[in-house]
Amino acid sequence: MIKHVICVKLKDSSDENKAKARDMLLSMEGRVPSVKGISVGVDFLGSPRSYDIILLVDLESREALNEYQCDSYHVDVVKKYINDAAENIIAVDYDL
Repeated sequence: MIKHVICVKLKDSSDENKAKARDMLLSMEGRVPSVKGISVGVDFLGSPRSYDIILLVDLESREALNEYQCDSYHVDVVKKYINDAAENIIAVDYDL
């Protein structure tokens, strides 16, 4: 099992933009076949070191992670939206 984790700091961290980013990330559920589970959290603290959104994706294998990274909905819709909205993104991928 692979965990794919990203943290996003938005250019505009208003509650409305956080909700849009959350909904966009959650829209992958059922649309990206390699995704076995997905969770999105929204930061409420808003400290200077906080990121606004965290995405946790469960994938079966490293091959599934590669499929996810190439999936057209993920790349052309979700990733494009998030990259355009983000000031900074960090990512971690690890085996369970």
